[in-house]
Amino acid sequence: MPRELTYFVYILCDKPYGTLYIGVTSNLPKRTYEHRMGDVEGFTKKYGLKMLVYYESYSYVYDAIAREKQLKHWQRDWKIDLIHGFNRDWKDLYEELNN
Repeated sequence: MPRELTYFVYILCDKPYGTLYIGVTSNLPKRTYEHRMGDVEGFTKKYGLKMLVYYESYSYVYDAIAREKQLKHWQRDWKIDLIHGFNRDWKDLYEELNN
């Protein structure tokens, strides 16, 4: 029997209200760790995006990918409002993942 996965859409930044990155993964703690260590080549490494400030979970990968695409097309102020509603203080949520 295949195991059930949870998929996550997440947002990283370099500082509160800074540069934003939106991604999708099935292992949020591992993927966030990889971003933090600079193991992921590309945009996040280039701009030092290491703070996990937002995430949503989904049961189906197709739903997570659709949401990621939707958020990537949003205006910046909508993304800021989304983060602010979920994480008012823009604290790094990474440590909470491992508790």
